[in-house]
Amino acid sequence: MTHLLGLTGSIGMGKSTTAQMFRDAGIPVWDADAVVHAVYAKGGAAVAPIAQLFPDAIVDDAVSRDALKQLIADDSSVLQQIEAVVHPLVAQDRQQFLAANDVPLIVFDIPLLFETGADQWLSSVLVVSVPPDVQKARVLARPGMTEGQFDLILAKQIADTEKRARADHVIATLDLDETKEAVQKLIEKLTG
Repeated sequence: MTHLLGLTGSIGMGKSTTAQMFRDAGIPVWDADAVVHAVYAKGGAAVAPIAQLFPDAIVDDAVSRDALKQLIADDSSVLQQIEAVVHPLVAQDRQQFLAANDVPLIVFDIPLLFETGADQWLSSVLVVSVPPDVQKARVLARPGMTEGQFDLILAKQIADTEKRARADHVIATLDLDETKEAVQKLIEKLTG
């Protein structure tokens, strides 16, 4: 039986780095953000249905995330309409990934894991975390990021303290070597 491990963490907590550590260890990682980018890209499965709903959201034959953000800001009902198109496409991709990987452990990298209820179908959940000051410094070091944008992103995410409380596993991502060691121990625990 395959163990389905959800990987999540608030912005700046080291989720992408940790996901790469699982990949480097030979564990298949399904990346929700990458799937959304693919369905929004030129030729992606979401382009035509979103073009029908919101023609202004299409730029150069692809879905413009900036245009979507503006549409959602102007009308909150837009988000539900977009999700009705995108969520089934993402779920289909996830099922295909699952079917293609008959292994003891699969990681599902899902930024809004608890927010979307994914914890209901996963075997267990890993939350990566750092103290708030480290998180803020990491995020503000990103190109073009402002404190205002950071605050908006945090407002849409469940608080780190709640995520850690709901998680089956928590890994601190302050030190790369320690994180890598914790990932390896968790792999051994879940596949042993």
